[in-house]
Amino acid sequence: MQTKPFRIGTRGSPLALAQAHETRDRLVAAHGLSPDMFEVVVLSTKGDRITDRSLAEIGGKGLFTEEIEQQLLSGELDFAVHSSKDMPTKLPDGLFLSAFLPREDIRDAFIGRTAPKLMELPEGVTVGSSSLRRQALIRRLRPDINVITYRGQVETRLRKLSEGQVDATLLAYAGLKRLGMTDVPTELLDAEEFPPAPAQGAICLESRIGDNRVNDLLAAIDDARTHEAVACERGFLATLDGSCRTPIAGLAISDGTHIRFSGMILTPDGLTHHRVAIEGRSADAEALGQKAGEEIRAKAGPGFFSSWT
Repeated sequence: MQTKPFRIGTRGSPLALAQAHETRDRLVAAHGLSPDMFEVVVLSTKGDRITDRSLAEIGGKGLFTEEIEQQLLSGELDFAVHSSKDMPTKLPDGLFLSAFLPREDIRDAFIGRTAPKLMELPEGVTVGSSSLRRQALIRRLRPDINVITYRGQVETRLRKLSEGQVDATLLAYAGLKRLGMTDVPTELLDAEEFPPAPAQGAICLESRIGDNRVNDLLAAIDDARTHEAVACERGFLATLDGSCRTPIAGLAISDGTHIRFSGMILTPDGLTHHRVAIEGRSADAEALGQKAGEEIRAKAGPGFFSSWT
């Protein structure tokens, strides 16, 4: 019987803490445990400490997980809570994504200072984003505006916007909702025209393979449809070697039996893009995502990917 608290690893941003507390609350409700049986352990990651350069320059998505995963592997943590879209497709040996919470809204939120909508921005203004996907999609729709790399926690980016460092920025609406900031967006972007990052809006739990005590605990709050959808999207991403160096969008929707996926790849300048759509059994989610990745890679041709390096 568990006598000491389960140790939950997380980053220290307000959004990361909100996600860790939501996870704890769901586990308390599912198992009838006291909140005291869960200890939230905050760790600083390299991705949090280095904010003056793009993720592509300093090593990609793993920068938000490395320190946490080291403590998971050593047994200092029982499990970790992450934003699924921040997770590399290849995890350290011995770890896996064991559960997903119900997915939030997958759309991107536009926050405009000069104009309330992306398509209404004056020519030549500056939009800041840390995401290569968002940067490429903005350039595809608005090649006349200046897009710059713009990193930091949600609050930092909004402060820079209010100070006039940029005319607009984009954030995941899911994160704003979890922070109680639904009044911040000036426009919610259509997911067909401005497709989300793979796994956007989904919180995942990472734990040790074979740790049945912890994995059984987490299984009680695993949302099967989110799990299937994210497996499909991560299969697509992995087939394309997706990282923070590549503009890739993808969204899967599962009803528990059937799954539909649509994906897009773009050149960083947004001038060229390709789409793919596929559907099949939810049980084959990951394989379907991989197949979609192979199809879009063949459609684009080898020359397309040289622009990503």
